[in-house]
This record gives sequence, structure tokens and C-alpha cells, in this order.
Amino acid sequence: MTTPNPLLAEALGLAPELVALRRDLHRIPELGLRLPLTQARILQALEGLGLEITTGDALSSVVAVLRGARPGPAVLLRGDMDALPVAEESAEPVRSEHEGVMHACGHDLHMAGLVGAARLLAAHREEIAGSVVFMFQPGEEGDGGAAIMISEGVLDAAGSRVVGAYGLHVASALLPAGLLTCRPGTMLAAADELFVTVHGRGGHGSMPHLAADPVTVMAEIVLALQTAVTRQFDALDPVVVSVGKVVAGTVNNVIPATARIEATVRTFSEDAHAAVEPRLVRVVERVAEAHGLTAEVDYRRGYPTTDNDPAEVERVERVVTGLTGPQGYVTLPRPLPGAEDFSYVLQQVPGAYLGLGATPAGADPTTAPYNHSAQATFDESALPVGAAALAAIALDRLAQG
Repeated sequence: MTTPNPLLAEALGLAPELVALRRDLHRIPELGLRLPLTQARILQALEGLGLEITTGDALSSVVAVLRGARPGPAVLLRGDMDALPVAEESAEPVRSEHEGVMHACGHDLHMAGLVGAARLLAAHREEIAGSVVFMFQPGEEGDGGAAIMISEGVLDAAGSRVVGAYGLHVASALLPAGLLTCRPGTMLAAADELFVTVHGRGGHGSMPHLAADPVTVMAEIVLALQTAVTRQFDALDPVVVSVGKVVAGTVNNVIPATARIEATVRTFSEDAHAAVEPRLVRVVERVAEAHGLTAEVDYRRGYPTTDNDPAEVERVERVVTGLTGPQGYVTLPRPLPGAEDFSYVLQQVPGAYLGLGATPAGADPTTAPYNHSAQATFDESALPVGAAALAAIALDRLAQG
């Protein structure tokens, strides 16, 4: 039998308390930037570790700094805290106690894993030359909590700018439990929102020539958007537009005065992200104009692409394979279309964002309910693996000086 890596063995020893913490957090999911119950539970979990702790002003964040025995640089480890407005239908051993709110994206595992990394690193304080900043962040699910924490000084919390930043995200499908993955360059997409209101002129459905029908124009815009992304962008640098909501009219024989479209726009490079807004806005406005109507466009730029530093990805692969063996790591072949506000951190600091499999035992990773599903269920055996990986990566970067 192979002897486990000592740090991983320590993390496995923490598994019962990490599971208990994760379940506590799973019971009390909260939305957005203000998470008082979650913050209180994290503060409780960090007691006794000798950390310098501050909390946020504009959000319920927790920043904890571990000082090593000797001076040196600082690195940052991050875990997000907020939940989703989803009514839980999962097979989790515990259930949300807040109706209509669920940790459907695994942020409860992220927080517990980050506490585990803090416990591991605190136990190795005498070996550390430098500091570790633990970033517990609310508001990842669309509220941009990372950018707010940056504005409140998280990157300089140790007294100097961190030289490396690392985080991970669990997945309830795609990857077997405990398998870690990463890739150089784009890891996750940028995510924007497109809102279109087509203005026409209402009338009777029996005499459309006396009206200016926004519904048919809306339908043409939906199709034109799909044509635009396949004909105006490189197929090897894709753009994905999904219209998720269309609203028009009240009854079947009345032509409405307006019609509305809401869509998500995903891009995988900063070049495409910069170009997509003006091109899609032009398509929408010109299609409406061709029919004698107007279109009001509200394009909202969201999180940028999450880009991993290639040298840091090499570090991640080396450290993780040393921790788990080569079977515990796989290079992600292509970016994932989800988006992450850890992207704001990686715009300023070299680092890497990892994926961690948490598909339940016995489930097929290709068909198990994925993150954000009401049925999403996460395998808690991934917790010590994630904690050990974050701690080991931080130790390796600090050893570099």
C-alpha cells in the first residue's frame, strides 16, 4: 500500500471536522453580499489558529492572515461563500433550512476546504517564511464580491501585495471525486448580459399592416444573433449567445407595442470579449431598423475571463501530483463556459484557479446533476483533497521566496 503524502494524511485526519463544518454551512445558505450567519460560522471555525482577522465593510467578508515564523512574501487562498436562490431537491445528508435557498454551487465545500487549508498551514507555521491571506468572499454569484474585496484591500492584507493567488471550484459532475484539474490560459469564460426591448406599434392581430409588429422582429433578432456569432467570430475562439427569456403580448389576437429579449453572452478571450458588445448591438439595432422599428439595447459586461498564469499551472501540476500521485491530476483540455469573479484577482496577481471533482460515489460524472441544479449533490470526500492542495500550493510558492 502506498503511504499517503504527509500533508494529505494530515488533511484526511481533519476530514470529520471539515465535513461537520460543511454541513453546518449547508444548512444556513445565504444570498448576495450580506451573509451574517455564514460569516459568524467561519469566524468560529477560525478561532484558536492565531490569525489576524478582519471583516468587510461593504460585504460580510472575512480576511484572515497567517504570519509565518520568518519574513517573506505573501500568497492568497480564496473561497467563496454565497448560495443560490434554488429550492433544494438534492440527496445531501443535510438539507438547507432556508426555504428557496441552497448551496447548489458547492461554496459550502469551498469555505470548509479553505478553513482546512488554514488549519494545515497554521500547524506548519514554523516552516513558513512569509504570510498567507485567506479570502472568504461573499457575492460570487453575480454580485462581484471579489472586486469589492480588492477595493477594500484584500490583496494587500498582509502588508504587501500578494505574489500569488489560488482558488478552486468543486463540481458535482464532470470529474470523479477528488480529481483535480487545471489548464494554462483561459480556464473560465467571460459572462455578459444582453437586454433588448423592441419598440413597435400595437394593433389588432387581424390587421398587422396597420401595426408595427415587434414580435416578428424580436424573432428575427434572436436568429440574427446566432448567425452573428458563427459568422463574425473565429470558430476556434467561440462566442456563445443563449436567449433565455422572451416576453411579448397579452393575448393571441393583439399585436403588442413592445417585445423583450434577455440573453447571456459567453466569450473565451479578452479579444472576443472586447469585440462582442459593439457587434451584437449593431446587429440588433440594424435588424429592427430594417423593419422600421427601433431597439433599445442594454448590454451589461460581467465577469471577465478567468486566466491562469502558465508558470503557476506548472506549479499546480507538480505540487498536486506530488500530493496525490499522477492519477490525482488531469489537464483540462478546454476552457469551461462558466464564469468566476476570481478573474478580477488573477487580473492583478499571477495565480491559478483549479477544478476539483466532487461527483457522488456511484454516480456517473457525465450524467450527474451539475452545479446550480436543485438536485446537485457533492461528495464530501473531496474536502481534505482540496484543503491539502491549497495548503501545498501555498507552501510551495512561499518556499520560492
